[in-house]
Amino acid sequence: MPNLGWQELLIIFFIIVIIFGASKLPEIGRGLGQSIREFRQAAREAQEAQQAEQAPTNLPDKTA
Repeated sequence: MPNLGWQELLIIFFIIVIIFGASKLPEIGRGLGQSIREFRQAAREAQEAQQAEQAPTNLPDKTA
């Protein structure tokens, strides 16, 4: 995947402004930020759950 430089990002920004209009940009940014935050939280919770499942239990064996 090629890296995007500042020129490409600027072109993408102008296309977004043309399509959605300048008044909708804060709304779009807010929604994108919330989505990223929720995704990170869900990924962190899934990782913690996986680590909890893999953690060895150090409880004494009471079968004896």
